Amino acid sequence: MNDETAIKTSVCILGSGPAGIVLGNILLQNGIDCIVIDRYNREEIYARGRAGAIESTTIALLKKHGLADTILLKGYPHDRCEFRYPDDSFVLEYGKLSDGDVHYFYPQSDLNEDLIQKYIDAGGQILFHHEGIQLTQTDDRIIVECENKDTNTTLKINADFVAGCDGYHGLARQSVPANAAKVYTKEYGYRWLAILAAAPPASSHTLYGIHPEGFAAYMRRNSHISRYYLQISADDQLADWSDQRVWASLRQRLAKPEWILKQGKIIQKQIMVLRNYVIEPLRYQRLLLAGDAAHIITPMGGKGLNLAVQDAAVLAETLIGYYLESHELSYLDRYSEIRLPYIWRAQEFSYSLLNMVHLPEGSNPEDVRFLYKLSASKLAQLRTSITFAKNFARNYVGIV
Repeated sequence: MNDETAIKTSVCILGSGPAGIVLGNILLQNGIDCIVIDRYNREEIYARGRAGAIESTTIALLKKHGLADTILLKGYPHDRCEFRYPDDSFVLEYGKLSDGDVHYFYPQSDLNEDLIQKYIDAGGQILFHHEGIQLTQTDDRIIVECENKDTNTTLKINADFVAGCDGYHGLARQSVPANAAKVYTKEYGYRWLAILAAAPPASSHTLYGIHPEGFAAYMRRNSHISRYYLQISADDQLADWSDQRVWASLRQRLAKPEWILKQGKIIQKQIMVLRNYVIEPLRYQRLLLAGDAAHIITPMGGKGLNLAVQDAAVLAETLIGYYLESHELSYLDRYSEIRLPYIWRAQEFSYSLLNMVHLPEGSNPEDVRFLYKLSASKLAQLRTSITFAKNFARNYVGIV
């Protein structure tokens, strides 16, 4: 590979996912020059889209920066979810319990594409198909060496700071020395089978199935695409789950009298490893982590996308304050100080909800029976305790 001429910027953003592109938009609006690089091309980024449950707090942040218009125009507001058992069900109207706050369901791929276009239209520089290879820090700058995957050449970007928004497997997280941070992890003894189907909506709201065969869920994507999840064994392979078995399991675990599951062509199946991960602090010298580079959370409760956007907003405000008010480098510690309590609250909520609706882990029958009763007690409190239900609703629709 041949070196290209080095370029300079204030902030180099690794990754153009939700955290990176929100950060880029806000910095650009405030006159701070930045460059976004992403290892994928634009079409590949769009194809990696996931379901998007966007919280009220995230909507408020995006509105504040003029980034929420397409969500409000095209998204589906949701204010309730339903818990289904083999012989019973109940609907939780969390919008009413949280004083009118709702989710907007809008595909993450569409949101990301909207924000990429806004960034480009505003004059932002984004380098697609550029993969970060190495980060080098000095006292007064950080250098990003990246490969242009189209031309097989290298580019060096000299920056004041790097925002690592390139995910769990990206360069940023791997560039933090082991002795410079504490890492907290949790893995689960079961998996999710994630299903995307060209099928009409199964319901106007989210469904959670609590069943002796395992958890199941439905989450609306749009008027013709539906998202489903099934709890499966950690030993299961995709080959074990034929389309016929998938639909049969969904009908069984989400069953309700007079309810008919509308089937369609399954266009995607994948096995998801469920895990939690947090790194502390979120800054290593001139490198700051956001989104999946900083924390991984289970999909339960739909917190991942929202944490990423909220990270970006706080990181942007921190960097803006640093530049406008000429602070010392230590000022950037406030980013970790602000975000980590919210990240841990989201982790606790997702963990609690996951255990509330899944078959308990473990091989000891007595332990499993005990954990099952604890989960049943929490679910009962959603129906019988207004205090518990309001706290659940507030955390479900947006941690503040």
